[in-house]
Amino acid sequence: MSSHISRNSLAGLLLAALLAVLGVACSGSSDGSASADCPDDAPTCRTSGPPASPSTGPPTTAGPSTATGEATDRPTASPSPTKKPTSAAKPTATTGAGSASGAPAARTNCASPGDCGFPDADTTGPRTAALKPNKAGYWAIRTDGLIIRGQDITGSLDIYANNVTVIDTKITSDNWWGINLRPGFSGLKVLHSEITAVPGKGPDNGGVDYAVSNMGGSSIEVGWCDVSVFGDALSMGQGNLHDNYVHDIEPFINLGGEWQHTNTVISGGGNTGHLIIRHNTLLNPTSLKQGASGSIGLFADTGVVRNVTVDNNWVAGGAYALYGGSTGATGIRVTDNIFSTEYHPASGGYGVVAHWNAGGAGNVWRNNRMSDGRLVQPEPAS
Repeated sequence: MSSHISRNSLAGLLLAALLAVLGVACSGSSDGSASADCPDDAPTCRTSGPPASPSTGPPTTAGPSTATGEATDRPTASPSPTKKPTSAAKPTATTGAGSASGAPAARTNCASPGDCGFPDADTTGPRTAALKPNKAGYWAIRTDGLIIRGQDITGSLDIYANNVTVIDTKITSDNWWGINLRPGFSGLKVLHSEITAVPGKGPDNGGVDYAVSNMGGSSIEVGWCDVSVFGDALSMGQGNLHDNYVHDIEPFINLGGEWQHTNTVISGGGNTGHLIIRHNTLLNPTSLKQGASGSIGLFADTGVVRNVTVDNNWVAGGAYALYGGSTGATGIRVTDNIFSTEYHPASGGYGVVAHWNAGGAGNVWRNNRMSDGRLVQPEPAS
């Protein structure tokens, strides 16, 4: 009898110990608080790291008016380009050395910008094909907070208002510009849209000049847009240009009888704010004989160039792929860019960069590479 009781006692002790171990494994914390990932009836629990940081997509505009056009509720721009599914995985790109800033290392040896994760036709432009036709012609916008969404506009937008948003829209212009913000106004956002023109139909002897123009002193945002045809596609001294695909610039002889100089991004200097050019595909295929200027042109035409960030872009074409602001430029940061050889062996027809002011206060040139992985070092400004 005593032997039987002893074996039962030992078995009971072992069962109690096992239950205690299982209880600790599923508790998640000593204070008994429940985890959202561990329901009360779950047999086991897993601990995990903190959730990913929320996306920092473009802020929305408060209180939009519905007085004009396709004005609706708040824009819902998504920083994750999901307009078109891809049918196959992209090839793996070679990774170069990372930068000291912690930015992603330059990606090289890709067959196309999209293969390296840069914007292309699949990740930019309207996220819906159901666009409402609107033969607007010249459209002067004077309503603060207007949201233009889901339209296929034949015409151009001339904006005399604050906090206007253009989203999931296509604009085909025959004017000097596709979208223009006038001085004294602010808050323009152009998101997930396509801005193009019909070659030969523009006012500059058939040419068109600016897809998006910022004539004022405030910053604007242009993101996830497909931009083509315009000679100086994105023109501004201050703004946030990100995740755009600028391509197929159309050369033309202007009203002065000369080949119009072409740039995917152009700034004339004298800016009062910060110009950010980040994670774009910027292609200027214009030949040297037809007016190619830069892919990115930072020119001191109207004042000193200052406070410009050029980071993590795929850049190709122009006479030089980048004009760096010249001798007076300050606060110019050029980091982690890929200079592609798809049009010229040196990215631009004459080279990668011209007029770089290496001694300017706050100027940084770091981890910029050719598309084959070679590091690029700029020559001093002349």
